[in-house]
Amino acid sequence: MPLDWGLGHATRDIPLIYEMLNAGAQVFIAAEGKHAALLKQEFPEITILPLPGYRIQYAQKGKFFGMKIIQQIPKIYKAVKYEQRWLKKIVKEYQINAVISDNRFGLYQKDIPTVFITHQLLIKTPFGGWIERTLQKINYNFIRKYSACWIPDFAGDNNLSGELAHPAKLPPNTTYIGCLSRFEPQPDVQREYDLLVLISGPEPQRTNLEKLVLDQVKDLSLKALIVSGKPGTHYHEEVAPGVIHVNHLDAKALNEAMLASDMVLSRSGYTTLMDLVKLNKKAILVPTPGQSEQVYLGEYLMEKGYFYSVAQEKFNLKTALEEVSRFPFKSFQHEQDMSLYKDVVKRFVQKLQQP
Repeated sequence: MPLDWGLGHATRDIPLIYEMLNAGAQVFIAAEGKHAALLKQEFPEITILPLPGYRIQYAQKGKFFGMKIIQQIPKIYKAVKYEQRWLKKIVKEYQINAVISDNRFGLYQKDIPTVFITHQLLIKTPFGGWIERTLQKINYNFIRKYSACWIPDFAGDNNLSGELAHPAKLPPNTTYIGCLSRFEPQPDVQREYDLLVLISGPEPQRTNLEKLVLDQVKDLSLKALIVSGKPGTHYHEEVAPGVIHVNHLDAKALNEAMLASDMVLSRSGYTTLMDLVKLNKKAILVPTPGQSEQVYLGEYLMEKGYFYSVAQEKFNLKTALEEVSRFPFKSFQHEQDMSLYKDVVKRFVQKLQQP
């Protein structure tokens, strides 16, 4: 049951669903719209139960992003109340004996095991201080209603989320489950591109970054693939010698394109970060303006040496490529077990199957 805040919550649940199926569980998926379509494409045999998302609206200007989200807290509470009523009915109708919720607050029930997945125990805002502390308290109040909290990251200093998922105090029943990515490394992949550009995020910032890249890449001599993150319409054009621009790639093609690229340029969305470390790729991160979480992750991971990060308002592609050629990228992958989540899921399903 993924949150409808970008496709990342749906795509990062794909490896979890595969592991549940491998462990012999019958799985139902709750989603709507493009999230449901994506998961239906990946799992055509699984029943999709329609569940409305929170349908968050985004500010047109980055500086108003945080305030726009805070204004919609009453709307989120209303959606949570609906989730509670919906779940009670569905558990009875489909004889559900466990629920895994990816960052949806209302999908808990006392009578069955319920799991809350999040990498944001501390919710970043542009305002910091008491607002962040208040949001964390609200967050923890919901998390405590669940039987367990799974965090898609690693414990210890070598982690991807910093203080977002490693605050001073953790909620009870917390388990770090490692990296969640639908992508898989492959041996001996031939390099095709100097640069893979993954454009994503809410409008108008998605278009703003796309325009910056398209305007600047034409002056550079490199082989590049630009993916606009706009599924639904087909577009494939060579916009400059050696530079291909497409609207969308399916999961298999995107996996192959990432492996075939020397460098990736992308937002610092958390699911994208997990994909990058799973494939052990170097990357230039351009956080979505106004998204405090992405700004924090970009700065944190650059300080750790895992990725290079630059603000969109300061972005220059030529300069960024020159800088990354001197950046001492530190490999995250060799320090961590990329299949940690598999054991967590296996134990969870086995416990459900016990008489």
